[in-house]
Amino acid sequence: MKAVLEANERRLIEAAQQDPIRFGALYEIHFERVYAYVARRLGNREAAEDVTSEVFHQALANLARYEWRGAPFGAWLMRIASNAIADRWRRGSREQTDALASDPASAEPSPEEIEIRAQLFRLVQELPIEQRKVVQMRFGEEKSIREIAQVLGRTEGAVKQLQFRGIQTLREEAAKVAGKHTAGKASQKKNRSGAANA
Repeated sequence: MKAVLEANERRLIEAAQQDPIRFGALYEIHFERVYAYVARRLGNREAAEDVTSEVFHQALANLARYEWRGAPFGAWLMRIASNAIADRWRRGSREQTDALASDPASAEPSPEEIEIRAQLFRLVQELPIEQRKVVQMRFGEEKSIREIAQVLGRTEGAVKQLQFRGIQTLREEAAKVAGKHTAGKASQKKNRSGAANA
């Protein structure tokens, strides 16, 4: 039985490495276990949800480099979770120290941060309606997966999948925007250097 489960999981991993959309099946299988692990260590629902989300984002981002070595995929996720928890604790202690030393007026967002937030808002508005609703309720209203499922009349698994797809779409679109922004800056720099040489 264990060999069959491992073979199934291995096929799912290989499929997801070929097509990231297929990562959703691995997410469904491992979400509850990863969330429970993180929640036990952090003791805060919101923080646990954030870290669990980070774990799956990191796993998806690094999936191409994952190699099957006989250890379960879940063990790899738990190692990512453990590192994410440690990072969160380090960040938290650093932020507390920085907050005490910083000037309250410096908490105002920079023009770049405002532009990034505006771009993110525009990208969210362009999502398919169901994905947009889930992303807005999850991150804007800070609702749990269960609460969103009840509001939308969907299963929790369906809400998780909509969230996953919405975030993946946002990441892809943000990368395109960043690529255009970087190309535009390079073009402006090239034009300035060309004008200086003329």
